[in-house]
Amino acid sequence: MTAPPNGRSLRRTLAATVSMALAAAGTLVAVALAPEAHAAGVPAPSPVGVSGRGAAVPFKEQEAEYAATNGTLIGPDRLYGHLPSEASGRQAVTLDAPGEYVEFTLTAPANAMSFRYSLPDNAAGTGRDASLDLKIDGNQLKSVPVTSKYGWYYGGYPFNNNPGDSNPHHFYDETRTLLGSTLPAGTKVRLQVSSTSASPTFTIDLADFEQVGAPIGKPSGALDVVSDFGADPTGAADSTAKIQAAVDAGKAQGRAVYIPQGTFQVRDHIVVDQVTLAGAGPWYSVLTGRDAVNRAKAVGVYGKYANQGGSKNVTLKDFAILGDIRERVDDDQVNAIGGALSNSTVDNVWLQHTKCGAWMDGPMDNFTIKNSRILDQTADGVNFHMGVTNSTVTNTFVRNTGDDGLAMWAENIPNVKNKFTYNTVILPVLANNIVTYGGKDITISDNVMADTVTNGGGLHVANRYPGVNSGQGTAVSGTTTAARNTLIRAGNNDYNWQFGVGAVWFSGLNEALDATVNITDTEILDSSYAAIMNIEGATKGLHFENVRIDGAGTYALQIQAPGNASFTNVTATHIAQSNPIHNCVGSGFVITRGTGNSGWYADPPACTGTWPDPKWTNGGVPGGGPTTPPTDPPTDPPTDPTLNLAKGRPVTETSHTDVYPATKAVDGDADTYWESANNAFPQSLTVDLGAAQAVKRVVLKLPPATAWATRTQTLSVLGSTDNSTFTTLKPSAGYTFNPSSGNTATISLGGTATRYLRVTVTGNTGWPAAQLSELEAYTG
Repeated sequence: MTAPPNGRSLRRTLAATVSMALAAAGTLVAVALAPEAHAAGVPAPSPVGVSGRGAAVPFKEQEAEYAATNGTLIGPDRLYGHLPSEASGRQAVTLDAPGEYVEFTLTAPANAMSFRYSLPDNAAGTGRDASLDLKIDGNQLKSVPVTSKYGWYYGGYPFNNNPGDSNPHHFYDETRTLLGSTLPAGTKVRLQVSSTSASPTFTIDLADFEQVGAPIGKPSGALDVVSDFGADPTGAADSTAKIQAAVDAGKAQGRAVYIPQGTFQVRDHIVVDQVTLAGAGPWYSVLTGRDAVNRAKAVGVYGKYANQGGSKNVTLKDFAILGDIRERVDDDQVNAIGGALSNSTVDNVWLQHTKCGAWMDGPMDNFTIKNSRILDQTADGVNFHMGVTNSTVTNTFVRNTGDDGLAMWAENIPNVKNKFTYNTVILPVLANNIVTYGGKDITISDNVMADTVTNGGGLHVANRYPGVNSGQGTAVSGTTTAARNTLIRAGNNDYNWQFGVGAVWFSGLNEALDATVNITDTEILDSSYAAIMNIEGATKGLHFENVRIDGAGTYALQIQAPGNASFTNVTATHIAQSNPIHNCVGSGFVITRGTGNSGWYADPPACTGTWPDPKWTNGGVPGGGPTTPPTDPPTDPPTDPTLNLAKGRPVTETSHTDVYPATKAVDGDADTYWESANNAFPQSLTVDLGAAQAVKRVVLKLPPATAWATRTQTLSVLGSTDNSTFTTLKPSAGYTFNPSSGNTATISLGGTATRYLRVTVTGNTGWPAAQLSELEAYTG
């Protein structure tokens, strides 16, 4: 990507545009709107081309719904689980017969394109492969392979690849191709179906066209991974060891390491320290690959972990990491970039099809990602995780992450003075576009956030998630600055809470959010539900100034927790509800009104006890989508009530005997079991569910074989959110395990939010030890 100039001009997204001028605090921000065109898509603001904000991308973007086509327009629709809800602008075009096409007309010269699309999954959940014809001015150029193997997830968090499960999502993928020559403006570029034998439908969301420069040559004095170390640029052989040898030599000799044109198989981490690793450009130098046997090993460029001393003085630039991750396993280190990298820079990289684009585990300091693209991840785009300080993501384009787009999570170690600036973050399939969980003196400014899909908002500031608390200095503190951001169609329904999440929202779940949070010079446009929301605990110290709210599916303000906020020059128009505030905490939330406000305040506010259906404006065209009233207490992350939350999760024990460790109780196999030390009650087993869950049912099992005589174990169930303070979820009682009825005991719980689930056994009539073959936990 190109670095942002000091004064960026508005980039038009299509051949003809109209603009929506949004004035706030004396500033004028123009958001490109789609023109009238053949597919008759509903006009909707585009997140690409917002003047002075977001990433300065090198491509011109065109939406399929405004292109020439004989296909079928789908959307607009923001309902989670519907195919259009994950499309840019919540609209796309489906092609379902040979000869159907979408045709784009170039608005500038281009020699490369990428396009976003969706194919149906196959019955096995492993995805299908197909191709689309690429035609230039009516002439066949090539067939472009497309696939659904990187999409389609099911079930509860962290999701699976079983189509028989519920909750299908993550429908879209992107692919890229060079066009062979520079095509002039006015050229017609067509994607056309030649056959439906491999896929019954092809849904096209958008295309990005760009002029890719010539390959970057080898820097003077650099080591070459091919000519000097024998790496294979054809991708036929595993080049992991040879590239690692080049990197190690580069460090030892103080020389840069060059990756020339080619596709290189890398099946494990390349570990970097005090070295520059540079390619010929992200369209030319590609690292890809995954271990064929151990699927937890895959391509990635990592610093040393912090407990190994970390890495420093690293530069990674001008190459792509295109992974092969098709599932989400949170414990697997299959991210494109990771470890600890202090005083280091990532510049002009393309990261796609990995778990996270960059998951950085501190402590580490002064790390920068800039001028990059992060696409199609199964989890976060970037996460600054624990002890990351003075670090930045800037001028980076993020789309289609499986979790938060850009995140900071101060788990146990403070994050301090980090910045997310001039980024465009679109379509996080789960959670938020940009978020800071805890953190001191954080800046989130000059970004564009659009099209949140579910269970999150556009911008989130929170004392939330494990390890975020003032006792460890990790809570939100100092001054959080969120200035000059634009949010478009942000926020959406949380399918656990069963009500909408605001485009900008705050949470004090772990403890009250009590710091200075300044939201200034910001546009909140066409929000799916509320524009601004607070929830959980309390939120204090919020200051809104020069904020324009234009369009909200429900309310301007959704107040669900005590606290206080000030509002100056905050205006709201096109709010769906006649009363723009929903507030059932009354005077517990104190509003201070300065000058220049309009459209968002009411006294008394609404407190209805039910949540209204949203009215989606889609850039001015009325629309709506169903929702249901809230029922259960909030839980996060989302879960399927039939999913065993404990299976495969980390587990600890007070003791075990012989070859019967605690892991046997969460392995999904009822024939293996955990047994504690004998004659040493009480004994406990504790499983980490990964995040707080509303556990309503625990199932305990012993091996079903009749060799196990009937026995009664006396036990209690406890829960904790921090693995320190436990509360009793079920008092001690005797539970009988009888082989004739499956050797199973089921315990009903009240749904208290629990991350660490503990079973404590104080007696066993069949053996002088605690025994469990399975500990299963469910939310329903």
